[in-house]
Amino acid sequence: MAHIVVLGAGIGGIPMAYEMKDLARPEDRITVVSNTDRFHFVPSNPWVAVGWRTRDDITVPLAEPFARKGIAFKTVGCRRVRPEENALDLDDGSRLEYDQLVIATGPDLAFDEIEGFGPQANTISICHVDHAVEAAKRWEAFCRNPGPLVIGAVQGASCFGPAYEFAMIADADLRRRQLRHRVPITFVTPEPYIGHLGLGGVGDTKGLLESALRERHIKWIVNARADRFTPDAVHVTEFGEDGQEKATHVLASRLTMMLPAFRGIKALQGVEGLVNPRGFVLTDKHQRNPTYRNVFGIGVCIAIPPVEKTPVPVGVPKTGYMIETMVTATAHNIRALLDGKEATEEPTWNALCLADFGDTGVAFVAMPQIPPRNVNWSSHGRWVHLAKVGFERYFLRKVRKGVSEPGYERYALKLLGLKRVQNRTPATTDV
Repeated sequence: MAHIVVLGAGIGGIPMAYEMKDLARPEDRITVVSNTDRFHFVPSNPWVAVGWRTRDDITVPLAEPFARKGIAFKTVGCRRVRPEENALDLDDGSRLEYDQLVIATGPDLAFDEIEGFGPQANTISICHVDHAVEAAKRWEAFCRNPGPLVIGAVQGASCFGPAYEFAMIADADLRRRQLRHRVPITFVTPEPYIGHLGLGGVGDTKGLLESALRERHIKWIVNARADRFTPDAVHVTEFGEDGQEKATHVLASRLTMMLPAFRGIKALQGVEGLVNPRGFVLTDKHQRNPTYRNVFGIGVCIAIPPVEKTPVPVGVPKTGYMIETMVTATAHNIRALLDGKEATEEPTWNALCLADFGDTGVAFVAMPQIPPRNVNWSSHGRWVHLAKVGFERYFLRKVRKGVSEPGYERYALKLLGLKRVQNRTPATTDV
C-alpha cells in the first residue's frame, strides 16, 4: 500500500487527485492537503472584480466530492515540505508522511517586491477570489467617482491573460454604466510587445490584442518596469529594445490593477534540491524532481525558464490546458512507479486560452506551448466570450461531480473542432 499526497487543491491539484484515484491500486491511499476547504475557479476572478460574479458563483465546497471519491482531505496549510524525510509539517503542528508527493500549490504572490504594491496597499488584485471580492468593492467606489485607470502586469510576471481580460472587461462594464468617457485607461506591461504573453506570441496575438486595445481607446506602455505605487499614481520606467532606460512615467491613477510576479510558497522556499532560488519546484521531463525521486510538481509552482531574453524580465505562463497534460502524465508515472516500473510519460504542454473581453474575446492554441510549435493559432469574436462562460460552468460541474476526465481537452476540442490530442507523450518501447 502506498500513501499518495497531493499538496494543493486548485486547477492542478483537484484533477490530480481525481485522476490518481482512478489510476491507483485499490489498497493505495490518497490525501489532498489544502489551506482552504473550497475550490475557486481563478479564471472567473476578473468577472468577480467588476460585480459580474459573486464568490458563491465560482466556488465549490470540496469535502463532499472528495468523500465520494474516497479521497482523504486535510483543510490545513503546509508549513514546511521535508522531502528528505518524506513528510509535510502542517500548520496545526501535525506531520503527514507520504510515499509519493505531488506538489500543486500554485504560487506565492510577490507583492512585497515593489513599494506600495498589493491589495493591502495601493493596488487591487484578481489573483485570488478573496482579492477579487475586495476589488469589487473598490470598483463600485471607483465608478461613483471615476478617473484614470491603470491595468497590467509588473516585471517578472508570467500570467498576462487576466491583465488583458480585466482591461477589456473594465472597459465593457464602464460602457454599460455610461462612464467610459470619464475614464482614461493605460495598460502597462513588461512584455516586449503587446500580445507576447510570455510565449513569444501565439498566432497573431500581437495584432489582435493591439487592435482590441486601440478600438477601446486604451493606451499602452511595453518594456515597462513598475517602480512604485502610490494612492494616486503608478511610477514606471520604460526600456528600449536594447535594454537601456528610455523614459520614466508618472501615471495618474484613481484605481490600479497590476498582476504580480510569482514565486514558490514559503513551505517550499530554500529546500535545496527541490526548488530553484525563486522557490519553484524543479522537475524533469516526467514532472519528477531530479533529487527527490518520489516528488512530482505540476502547475504554476514548477520552474520553467523564459522563452527568450527580453529587455524587462517576463515569465512563462502555465495555462490550464498545459497543467492538465502535466496531471495526466504524472498520474500515469506514479502508477508505473507503484508497479515497479520506470516513469516514462511526458506531458505535451499544449496551451489553450480563452481570453474574455466582456462582450467578445480572443482565443489561441499553441501546441506545444513553448516554440517551435506544430499548431500556432489565434482567433477572436463574440463566440470566445460565450465559450468562456460555458467553460466556467463545465469545469465547476466537473469539480462538483468528481470527474477525472480531461476537462480542458474535451471542452476545447469539442468547441474548436480540433483533432484529438493526447495529454501525454506515449512511452516508447525499444524493440
